[in-house]
Amino acid sequence: MKKKKQRKPSASRRLLGLTMLFYGLAFLLLYLYDYDLRALALAGAVPALIFVSVRGLPRVFPSDRLLLSLSSFLVALGVLVLYRLNPERGISQLINYMVAIAAMLACTLAVRFIRRWRLLAWLAVPVSLGLLALPLVYGTEIYGAKNWVTLFGFGFQPSELVKLSLLVSLSWLLSRRKVILAALVTLACLGLLMLQKDLGTALLYFGMALLMMYASTGSPLVLMAGAGGGAAGAYVGYRMFAHVKRRVAVWLNPWADRQGAGYQIVQGLIAIANGGPWGTGLRLGNPGVIPASFNDYIFTVICHEFGALFGVAVLGIYLAVILRGLAIARQADQTFHALMSLGCAAMIGLQTFVIVGGNIKLIPLTGVTLPLISYGGTSLVSSMCLVGVMQGVSAVNRARMQQARESALYEGEDAL
Repeated sequence: MKKKKQRKPSASRRLLGLTMLFYGLAFLLLYLYDYDLRALALAGAVPALIFVSVRGLPRVFPSDRLLLSLSSFLVALGVLVLYRLNPERGISQLINYMVAIAAMLACTLAVRFIRRWRLLAWLAVPVSLGLLALPLVYGTEIYGAKNWVTLFGFGFQPSELVKLSLLVSLSWLLSRRKVILAALVTLACLGLLMLQKDLGTALLYFGMALLMMYASTGSPLVLMAGAGGGAAGAYVGYRMFAHVKRRVAVWLNPWADRQGAGYQIVQGLIAIANGGPWGTGLRLGNPGVIPASFNDYIFTVICHEFGALFGVAVLGIYLAVILRGLAIARQADQTFHALMSLGCAAMIGLQTFVIVGGNIKLIPLTGVTLPLISYGGTSLVSSMCLVGVMQGVSAVNRARMQQARESALYEGEDAL
């Protein structure tokens, strides 16, 4: 009697297993360092949450398994690094992750099953403007920008939430060829961000809107006009705001005031250099000397302890997320869905470039977070919502293709 051949696990399952093993061993190593039972609990909880996200959710909800795998790796990396820096922050980020998964699923289901977006798209315009106006009334200034709001003891950045509402409104307006109206909505949002002195977020909004407008019109004139307007806006911001001038001066020569204004950049560059290609090892580095290591400069911590090669691999994962979003946009048969997926990919890509570019002194540093990794509930929820929108568009694409296959099958049977 012949024995049945055992099926080899697929590449995706092997990758999932290696990811779970990586994080399980990493948290186990942190446990062995000081025998903190919280690390031991996370050694089981984080791999379990990754497994449920990647293997369990697609069985219940319409999900894109590749996007889930990539985003889960990045979020888990954030939890690991934050726990290494501060256990309380790491545990808090894990809780944020659970909330973010729920928000991601809500966005996925909304895109998959909502058929009429006209009312929601129009409502998104005043919602976006209202949220961006909040910091001007109740805001708290941090690092020169007045972009934080604290209500009922809960602090958040309204601009993070507006990423989603602005995306919906611009996608709908551009899908209806209302380019001028979309430009006016974008300019109104940028104006409110300028009043907050939050030029980093303004750059993200502007880049996303410009790419979406170019994709919807295909006109190089739109691209050139937008780029010219953006350059003029950047110059005005540089002339108006003292903290922007300081950041540019520090970027040009951080060593001129290495113990003062240039301290953050200098310490970040030294940390990356000390880590080398392979890193100092988890818990063997000294990331505590890097200011804002849990949000703005978390990428330098990754390069410091895990190595520059691992940092490049992390950027490769971000690139895979972006390419997946673009592929989903190309497969969409509705302009509205295509623009939403494109906008999500553009926002994640631009935000990653801006913060990583600032960390390695490629561009002046801005106060934005590294998507999916940096500490913060609002930032993580908004990033996972962007992933959820792309998953929703992917689910619509799959449902359409499945329907087309079934229709072709029925037609073939009728012909017989």
